[in-house]
Order: sequence, then C-alpha cells, then structure tokens
Amino acid sequence: MKKVGKSTFKFENCPIISDCFTIVGKKEGEGPLGLFFDMVVEDEYAGQKSWELAEGKLLNIAISKLIQKSGFTPDEVDLILSGDLLNQLTSSHFAARDLNIPFIGLYGACSTFALSVGLACVFVDGGFAKNIIAATSSHFCSAEKQFRYPLELGCQRPPTAQWTVTGAASFLIKPEDGTQKPKITHFTVGKILDYGIKDSNNMGACMAPAAFDTITTHLEDTKRDFTYYDIIVTGDLGYVGRKLLEELFKKEGKTLSFELLDCGILMFDQKTQDTGAGASGCAASACIFGGYFYKLMLQKTFKRILIVPTGALLSSSTVQLGESIPVIAHALSIEIE
Repeated sequence: MKKVGKSTFKFENCPIISDCFTIVGKKEGEGPLGLFFDMVVEDEYAGQKSWELAEGKLLNIAISKLIQKSGFTPDEVDLILSGDLLNQLTSSHFAARDLNIPFIGLYGACSTFALSVGLACVFVDGGFAKNIIAATSSHFCSAEKQFRYPLELGCQRPPTAQWTVTGAASFLIKPEDGTQKPKITHFTVGKILDYGIKDSNNMGACMAPAAFDTITTHLEDTKRDFTYYDIIVTGDLGYVGRKLLEELFKKEGKTLSFELLDCGILMFDQKTQDTGAGASGCAASACIFGGYFYKLMLQKTFKRILIVPTGALLSSSTVQLGESIPVIAHALSIEIE
C-alpha cells in the first residue's frame, strides 16, 4: 500500500513541483518578502468592479502566467485543482471559466494549498494525469466582508485578529523528469478537530491544535523526528497560534526552536504594517512557499521542508448561529536532492 501509518500517503514516483507563480497585493508586496513574489498588483480591485471579481482575476493571472512560464499550452494541462475562501468557491470558478481546462474545486479554508498540491500528487503518482495545476487564492477585503464585517463599517479589530493575504499562487505538479526540482514525498491528511472556540477573530488559537495533531501524526507515520527536516513551516497560525503550538509541544516534552516557522508571521512586518496577530488566508502559505521557500529549495538552502497549512472551517452562517469553529491541517513533505 502507498499509505503509511494512520493518514500519510507515501509517493512511489515522487511528483515534482516543476514551477510556480505567485501574485500578491500592494500591502504584501511592501512586506519583508515582497521582492520574492512574481508579481505585485498595486490596485486591489485588479481592474475589476468588486473585491470578489478581483480575487478571481488574481487567481486567473496566477494560473495563466504559470502556463506561459512553463512553456505549456492550456491543452497540455490535464487538470486544475483549486479552492478559495468565498461562498461556493466563487474565485476559483470565475478564474477557471475562461481557461477551458478540466477543473475540480476544493475547500480546505487556509489549508487549501496543501490540499490541492497533495491531491494533485495522488493523481500524478497514480498515473491518472501528467500535468496538474494546483492553485488557491484569498483577498483581504472579500474575506472580511464574508466572514467578519465589511470594511465600510470601520469596526475595530482585536489584537488576536489576523490580516487575510491578498494574493494567489499556482503550482505545476508533474512526474519526476530528471530535473533538480523539489519533489513531494509524503502527504499527510489531517482530521477535523474542534475545541469549542467561537471567536472568528482568533484564528491562531483555533488552528494551533490542528497543526500540532498533523505534525505529530506525520512524524509518527513516517517514523521521523524534527531533526529530519531543515525546517517545519506552519500555514498561518500567526503570533498567537505559533506560541500556542510551542506550548502544546512543550507539554509533550518537546522544545521547539528556530526550525519551526510560520507563514502568518513571515508575510508582514507586525510593527510597521499594523497587521495584528499576523497573516492568514489561503494565499498566505501558498505565496510564502511559492515565492520564498521554493526558491530557497532550488538554491539548496533548504533540502527538506515539512509545510503544514492550517484551515479554520467556519462560514458566515455558522458564526451567526454561534457555532464553534472546526479546524484542519494537512502536511506536505517536500525534498530536493
């Protein structure tokens, strides 16, 4: 079987991330890693008439530019796997409607990057497809409007709130072809957890247990420990969730140091950009990995990375009904020789 342990898929013919493309908004471009992204859009409307259409446009650009960058034609792409935060995957559907490429929509909230790439690897490793684009997006304004309060209301953001990343990223997943590209060796599927937290402005506290559970499961399934990886990168726990994750590991007698980083912390400068507890959104981990860590892997700065995007599975309806927030995290083991 290709499954090892409780919930980890081990790929026999490890698919590679052949190329990727990242696009972000103005605020993200002004952050510490702004120079690493492929494109920065100054107009957060992206020339569209609504935030929702803008997000779809960013995702369409990310996918279209990746196809061009890879030297492919749309006909050579077997499948697009994509998801976002908006109702009924609005952005992904709008982005794909003019591409004429077979499409599967996915929802994993902010864990969608790992979900789309992981499932793309399952298709490729199983021989069902050769070239797959895995993609995702988010937009600060559309997310605030749907999940919290429209910006026009000018509501005060609490210190635990995170800033949804405006951006999109796409990744070309294909069989190993002899080139020195990062390959995905394992995909650990997370499970739904719910610790009763109801505050939609405290995503870090919601998602930290999911990151802890998936990291622990991955290491147990693969019979590895922290030292196997150069770094472990969580999705978007931010400052609050990152500290809680440390505490969860300390309770297990495991002290973390600099080998565990978080995309929610890396995206913005907390002191100068007024982004609260850090970044969040589907584009957070996708753009940070595609724009930053992917390039460092090509340079062999890091050879083994475990990336663990986390997702809070709330909706505007469940929040209004006073329900708690289920969470999930998926993990990708990515290596380069």
